[in-house]
Amino acid sequence: MKKVYTCFTTSVIHEGHRNIIREAGKYGEVIVGALSDEALIRFNKFPIIPIEERVRLYRNIDGVSKVIIQNEMNYDDVIPLVQPDIVIHGDNWNRGPMQALRSHLLELLDTYGGELIDVPYTCSREVKKVDNLLNEKLIMPEYRRRRFRQLLQMSPIVKVLEAHSGISALIAEKTVVEHEGSLDQFDAMWVSGVCDSISRGKPDLELVDMSARKVAIDEIMEVTTKPILLDGGTGGPPEHLKYHVQSLERMGVSGIVIEDSSPISSRARHPNGLEPVERFCEKIAVAKEAVRTDDFLIIARVDGMIRGESPEQTAERAKAYINAGADGLVVYGHHEGKAEMILQFCDLIREEDLTTPLIVLSSDVRNIPESELISHKVNVVIYPNQLFRSAFSAMQEAAEKLLKEGLASSLDDTLKPIDEIAALVEDL
Repeated sequence: MKKVYTCFTTSVIHEGHRNIIREAGKYGEVIVGALSDEALIRFNKFPIIPIEERVRLYRNIDGVSKVIIQNEMNYDDVIPLVQPDIVIHGDNWNRGPMQALRSHLLELLDTYGGELIDVPYTCSREVKKVDNLLNEKLIMPEYRRRRFRQLLQMSPIVKVLEAHSGISALIAEKTVVEHEGSLDQFDAMWVSGVCDSISRGKPDLELVDMSARKVAIDEIMEVTTKPILLDGGTGGPPEHLKYHVQSLERMGVSGIVIEDSSPISSRARHPNGLEPVERFCEKIAVAKEAVRTDDFLIIARVDGMIRGESPEQTAERAKAYINAGADGLVVYGHHEGKAEMILQFCDLIREEDLTTPLIVLSSDVRNIPESELISHKVNVVIYPNQLFRSAFSAMQEAAEKLLKEGLASSLDDTLKPIDEIAALVEDL
């Protein structure tokens, strides 16, 4: 009997999956691969049930002979192991970035004469309903909030992209690319204080209060599923911070980052521009006491190196924040010249602490690849304002060109069709 292989990524079986199994069963013994959590977060949406439950789910489908775990989305691990005579997949991977996975699979099958069969993708009311139910579950506060901690455990480095509006958040949510034979996407979103202020035409002086910022967060949450980290600035007075933490946690935000730079109102009393260590530790303790679940993160941003401290001095400050209860550290360098100092700081922390998440901003390590960041035990890289800045550049260039040319058609080569942009939101 021939061996027929197909890979599933779903947490709910619907008509389309059953159709794949029926088609596979026409050719021989059906073996299903369950894509691992680590591969799934790069490939599709976040899994809503653990891999063990997905294996049991697939095993109970009529017509399935065996279920194995597939650890690589490009099939490199399972094809040499299983050597299926036939691989079956929906024809939805004949377009978009998934084409690269299909082409690579064909190369693997050609090495021994295996065959690929593309089955027409099932589009129906049932399939649409199941997809909507999965999205609704992913969007719920308790599920969204906990996912950042889960990502830290699953991914060698968590990639966080700034979002400042519903449409920019949808770009962060839905952008998937082919890279080195696999697919990749962003894991979470960063809501930046700088971008929130400038988008309202205000300087970055914490003039936009948290109530207005929560409105922006709510707009993002309404159309996306990925976890959110909030740039909380200095956090404000401790009694305000306590309230904001509870409110953000209830909304489903995964964590707040507060910086140890002194608030503008008290900066004159602190010549180095930094909060005294003891005072900032008290602020961390107040925030931690306000947290009601294990999911919400209180993250300390250490600004010592932009205020003239050495990596050693900043590391000592950071260790005090960890002892006060900080769930993670953002090390801030302010510009590329601090990159080596940032890596030195990370190494110093890791000499004594292997577990506290270390977070860097891409603007500080612009020319350092993710692989090198991982080698220094960095857990998270935040791209803090790239979407906002690229949108500003494009809008400014468009305005200038319209004035110079006086013709709407002068922008035709650079503008996306409005229907293509609308397609991004059509599934909401």
